[in-house]
Amino acid sequence: MPYRSTEILPRGTGGDRRPIDVVVLSHDQRHVRRKLLHMQHDDVVMLDLKEPVQLAHGDRLLLDTGDCVEIVAAEEALYAVTPRDGLHLVELAWHLGNRHLPAQVEEARILILRDHVIRDMLVGLGATVREVSEPFHPLRGAYHHHHAHG
Repeated sequence: MPYRSTEILPRGTGGDRRPIDVVVLSHDQRHVRRKLLHMQHDDVVMLDLKEPVQLAHGDRLLLDTGDCVEIVAAEEALYAVTPRDGLHLVELAWHLGNRHLPAQVEEARILILRDHVIRDMLVGLGATVREVSEPFHPLRGAYHHHHAHG
């Protein structure tokens, strides 16, 4: 019988509770409301929330047993886009946003999912683009209304 969870403990709010297991999810799998989630050690937890949330790396699912399970952001195949300077980063971010692409915008780079057409566009705009594999935390869009927490 699977565990059940109806409550999220945002990262850093779990107190002394040590997780009994972890659930590894990609960025798109972390947007959930009701779903069976497979833990790393083969148990299952039924997540049943009132509304959709975006789970973050380090959040915990509070189980009906009082235990908790930690959410881990999976490594994903990405492009690391490096601009010439700060103004160029803004220009590149604008082009990506204009195409409604999920993007993790950082001070000195932008991470996006791999797409050779977009890579070619970015290189044509003067960016350095290299393949990386790491957790992906894209910004939520302006029209996205359901948030787990800030």
